[in-house]
Amino acid sequence: MLRGLYTATAGMLTQQRKHDTITNNIANINTPGFKQSRAVSRSFPEMLIGLMEGKPGMEVMNKGRLNTGVLAEEALTVNVQGELRETSNPFDFAIVSDIQVDGLRFDGGKTITEDGQRIFQPQAFFTVAAADGVERYTRNGKFSVNEQGELRTAEGFRVLGENRQPIILLDSVTQIPITNVTVNKYGQLLDSMNGQALLDAQGNPIRMLLSRVENPIRMIPEGSGLFRMEQGDEGTVTQVAVADNVEVKQGFMEASNVDPTQAMVDIMMATRMYEANQKVIQAYDKSMEKAVNEIGRV
Repeated sequence: MLRGLYTATAGMLTQQRKHDTITNNIANINTPGFKQSRAVSRSFPEMLIGLMEGKPGMEVMNKGRLNTGVLAEEALTVNVQGELRETSNPFDFAIVSDIQVDGLRFDGGKTITEDGQRIFQPQAFFTVAAADGVERYTRNGKFSVNEQGELRTAEGFRVLGENRQPIILLDSVTQIPITNVTVNKYGQLLDSMNGQALLDAQGNPIRMLLSRVENPIRMIPEGSGLFRMEQGDEGTVTQVAVADNVEVKQGFMEASNVDPTQAMVDIMMATRMYEANQKVIQAYDKSMEKAVNEIGRV
């Protein structure tokens, strides 16, 4: 009898995690570049039920299989392009990414091959420097220039150039931060006044480091729109090539890809399923109460 009690409890825990994941998505509807997550559930391994007489030489008779519950295995990020919204702010940037892989056709950021293999579409990200020195990746392109001329994210992380050094926009003569900046579709920074390429301290053209992540599903979200790579997967990140179908749009922001209508439907469904499992536990509780208080008296 208690087996069903544990099964219902596992169902409640799973629905609670789904609810938490959806709530986080709803809370970030207005976060630029936010990618929603989906909780993936998996059933416990099935158990083989057998009947044995207990006599020597008797064979076990298989009665069937039994599943003992479900668990929320992981929360997967949905890397689908969000809607672009024009802001006219010269330091707002959005990435339009549609990287293709030969022989594959992606739908919703993923595809399934004939042999059942699931492959996710590579994605492009801005690259920033974290305090620990490890690179982070983001689609939130709301940047600004501080008094030192450093191009930074809204959270204060320094934006990296293709030389993997922070982008610094200072006038070489006056040492005043440069604010008249134009960025082309390749992420190269130009002077808005004369159209000339802006140069770093070594005299090289300044260009944003756009990183191509081959398997974005393995990225670990850290909050504030930042992702880091799983340890050992750093080699799957390369610089976006000109041939990749990736474009930087200045004066635009990428909105979150959360569908508010679907999110509300999902959260209501998770709540209803949680309540259903709760009623199962209450029914078991009443049954055990009767067993202890009534049957035990006989």
